[in-house]
Amino acid sequence: MRLQNKVAIVTGAASGMGRAIALRYAREGAKVVIADVQKDAAQQVVDEITRGGGTALAVLCDVRKQGQVQAMVDKTVAAYGGLDILVNNAGVGKIIPFLEITEADWDWMFDINCKGLLWCSQAAARQMIQQGRGGKIINFASQAGRRGEALVLAYCASKAAVISMTQSMALALAPYKINVNGIAPGIVDTPFWDKVDEQFAQLLGMERGEPKRKFSASIPLGRISVPEDVTGAAVFLASSDSDYITQQTLNVDGGNWPS
Repeated sequence: MRLQNKVAIVTGAASGMGRAIALRYAREGAKVVIADVQKDAAQQVVDEITRGGGTALAVLCDVRKQGQVQAMVDKTVAAYGGLDILVNNAGVGKIIPFLEITEADWDWMFDINCKGLLWCSQAAARQMIQQGRGGKIINFASQAGRRGEALVLAYCASKAAVISMTQSMALALAPYKINVNGIAPGIVDTPFWDKVDEQFAQLLGMERGEPKRKFSASIPLGRISVPEDVTGAAVFLASSDSDYITQQTLNVDGGNWPS
């Protein structure tokens, strides 16, 4: 098991990619904190992990609120004695025509995708620095952060910021042996993408499901990804195999974006 005796926090872990990563980390031997605004759903993931013989804890956390973020880290340390891995997976997005983006839309996406990532990373890094044994921080970007899209300006901008923040954080934390890397998924079959599909369908005059099928048809590997497709990269970046890798954002998108 590649994460034996490690302690990990995964934000937004009640569903989708966060859930898949939490389940995989538990199978790899980590003690996992399931942090989410959906406490009941987070507890369901904990129950699934414990039924499989793993160790997990559900924590209610809105990543926009520094007090809740610090409480999340404090509860993790109280329960498991430390913190080795943070996965900043919590994120939101909305499909909005350029001329219709509002201040509320912009703030919602940047507050969760960027500000929340910053608060979580600061709290985790302080704990890791205090422990003196290094650590791993993994930020979830997106292929949307690699390029602009006409109907997705605010989301694209927030995920481009995540890639830039990953680079800056990696440089700031390198002296403490804390590796900071990112993962940029493509189209993933999750509840998030169900909402994206519905929004695209409304704006483009399509049937529900048609946008997802259309976008998936362009993926070189020939299929839409599932949450489990990102877990290998998440384990690698959390494990000792990536000790000499930092400041990178790894595309896990079926070849959909080349850089």
